[in-house]
Amino acid sequence: MFEVTLGEEGLNATWQDDFPETTKCVHCDGESRIGFVAFESPHPNEGTSLADLHKNDPHGYGYWPHECVAVAVYFCKKCLNPTALYNQA
Repeated sequence: MFEVTLGEEGLNATWQDDFPETTKCVHCDGESRIGFVAFESPHPNEGTSLADLHKNDPHGYGYWPHECVAVAVYFCKKCLNPTALYNQA
């Protein structure tokens, strides 16, 4: 299950260090500002988690998250394209 928090209030909805208010755009190197954070909480009785969708197999299928995640989505001031940062439990 994911809890979504808009703007700067979500910067501490993370499994590790707080997310930054801004980050570099991966598309044009512009400045991207926080839009929202999606925080996945472990709920064993509520079905599949993101980690269950694909195998984490670097030597075969490729990398995939292996635990609950927190994902911060940013939007660029220059090109408006999204950039995401994430971490895991």
